[in-house]
Amino acid sequence: MKMDNFFTAIILLAVFYFIFFLGKLINDLLHREYNLTEELVEKDNPAIALAVAGYYLGLVFAIGGTLVGPSGGIVDDIIDLCIYGVLSIVLINVSWFLCDKILLYQFKISDELIRDRNQGTGAVSCGVSIASGIIIFGAVSGEGGNIWTATGFWALGQLILIIAIRVYNLITPYNIHDEIEKDNVAAGVSLGGAIVAMGIVIGMTAEGDFHSWSEDLPYFLVVSAIGLLLLPLVRFLTDKVLLPTVKLTDEIAGQEKPNIGAAYIEAFSYIAAALVINWCV
Repeated sequence: MKMDNFFTAIILLAVFYFIFFLGKLINDLLHREYNLTEELVEKDNPAIALAVAGYYLGLVFAIGGTLVGPSGGIVDDIIDLCIYGVLSIVLINVSWFLCDKILLYQFKISDELIRDRNQGTGAVSCGVSIASGIIIFGAVSGEGGNIWTATGFWALGQLILIIAIRVYNLITPYNIHDEIEKDNVAAGVSLGGAIVAMGIVIGMTAEGDFHSWSEDLPYFLVVSAIGLLLLPLVRFLTDKVLLPTVKLTDEIAGQEKPNIGAAYIEAFSYIAAALVINWCV
């Protein structure tokens, strides 16, 4: 029996990596404005590296959601992995374009990544891809749902991410778009951490078996709202507890050389709070 499980795992792993490779090819086709190998190897572009690494990790989360839960048999598992794997590729790439057109609408992400090698933009793009991957993970995992319920939870998750960024911009004394466009890596890291945190809250709330929209949607919206409300609280606590001797805003946007270390602490605080919310709720 154990050998049967081992061979099943090998087959599913092979299918997983095939779909992952398909996701890479599609991403390459959608971003023909740059050559990935040239940017990473010849130009040593760290901004592209951040964005692509985030896309790959988000893709792992998204496709991996199909593997969670009880097996329906090797044939059914492969069919589900193929169907929801392709859906995951589509949704995570749409998420990236939403980031370009809505989340960071004041400039073109590809220009910032390629021309300016803007690591702040790379960090935000990375965060959006990871968050979207976690949301898709939650949407496709469990039983009782289908392609439409998965797409519905993903769409709601994207809407909440957009709201979260608006909230984040309100609670920060500086303008996020302006700072990121000025190549402020710290500002991008902080925002990227907040986005990943909201992705964790949304995705883990959507995880599990689907019963009905009337039963699952209220819980999904309430927990997501809790995540939104905690954004300003977490930023305040980070400022007063984790970095009590300095002002967070000054470290990230109020000095000539932004403090990336402080941004990492802020990003960590958001992600840690998101994990605690899901453990408690």
